[in-house]
Amino acid sequence: MLSNFWAKSFSVLLIIFFLCGCDSSLAPKDGGVTEVKVSFWGTPEEINIITEAISGWQKEHPAIKIVFEHAPYAGYINKILTRIAGGAAPDIIATEVDYFVTFATKGVLEDLNPYVAEESDGFNKDDFFPQILDRFTYNGKLLAAPRDIAPFACVFYNKKLFDEAKIPYPQDDWTWNDLLRIARELTKKDDAGRVKQYGFYAWAWKNFIYGNGGGLVDNVKNPQRTTLDDPKSVAGLQFFADLSSVYEVMPTPTAFTNFGMGADRMFANGRIAMFLSGIWETPQFRNYNFDWDVAMFPKNPEGVRAFGTGGTGYAILRSSKHKKEAWEVIKALTGPEGQKQFAKRGLAQPARISVAKSAVFADDPMPPVNKQMLNEAVQHVIFSPFHSGWREIEEKYINPQLDLVFSGKKTAAEMIRELAPEINRQLQQKR
Repeated sequence: MLSNFWAKSFSVLLIIFFLCGCDSSLAPKDGGVTEVKVSFWGTPEEINIITEAISGWQKEHPAIKIVFEHAPYAGYINKILTRIAGGAAPDIIATEVDYFVTFATKGVLEDLNPYVAEESDGFNKDDFFPQILDRFTYNGKLLAAPRDIAPFACVFYNKKLFDEAKIPYPQDDWTWNDLLRIARELTKKDDAGRVKQYGFYAWAWKNFIYGNGGGLVDNVKNPQRTTLDDPKSVAGLQFFADLSSVYEVMPTPTAFTNFGMGADRMFANGRIAMFLSGIWETPQFRNYNFDWDVAMFPKNPEGVRAFGTGGTGYAILRSSKHKKEAWEVIKALTGPEGQKQFAKRGLAQPARISVAKSAVFADDPMPPVNKQMLNEAVQHVIFSPFHSGWREIEEKYINPQLDLVFSGKKTAAEMIRELAPEINRQLQQKR
């Protein structure tokens, strides 16, 4: 009787022991299944695309359970860093090209080069666009595997509005002069003089600096001073501001309030004829019932072509206890099949050249039909400065002053003349 009591007691203790996970080497969690947590951001539609992209891989690898953890884009960095400090971080994080600077300089990311070196196939660096691979490399270490690259080069245009105005669709070899002329022709006002249809909208003001031969800093990888005060930078920024304040072909923030909708909805509803953004707008535009396509962001009158870019990669946190399994998940997320799934749904331009130039992207008949131009656009991208304090410099010093320029209260030259010395101080202090 006593022996039976101790047998039952031992069984209960053993069950508790297993449930608590006190010794995973004796009792692997979930019968040997390793959970790999992946943190990412995105709209509800993007969540669906991302989580389904490697559902097939997950079925074939039951020993690894991927746990996707969604977090808002705003505050994403602070949330990840807080979780790392609290010992509750995910194994993998999605990081875009600007957030990456913070993660890389804080030393929280695992060097992926040793993992790549052990691969006989499945991760060939030569298959990735070198621009995005270089961005995710810091001090010689590959710290994130690229999933996509995202040039701010897509001028989406509403074909119906062009047809009604009997204007030919924009071609990839057009110029800023063509953009302004077409935008003016497509801007319409009511009898009271209020704009009811805008010819153009862009949030990517940096394109007009880069595309005019200017820049934000002297050296993107090691910025020492700002080059916003370069005459080419000033002129490019002023041209952008004039689209709203002088030519009135581009809506102001007040206009969005008056219409009660954002730029994407205004474009889809025929209130904006051309909309400069990135390929990630595709999934939502496919859900609207209208005919549209894209043209490459135009060259300036001197033939200069350049634009900013985004891009996303996946990184393993150094704090992860499942790095080997996390690497397998990253290979799935950034492998050819994973990138094909993102491409099919229209969310991203694949970072892998072989996929980007294949039928699932370049030759895919789904809109935008002209998305193959992005493979050329990659050759003209410029990343934001790789400086740990640059995001703060933009948010605290540049953006508030830009609002004054865009509203016509200051010229670009006045704003930059006042701001350049402070930017230079910040660049030196926040290294």
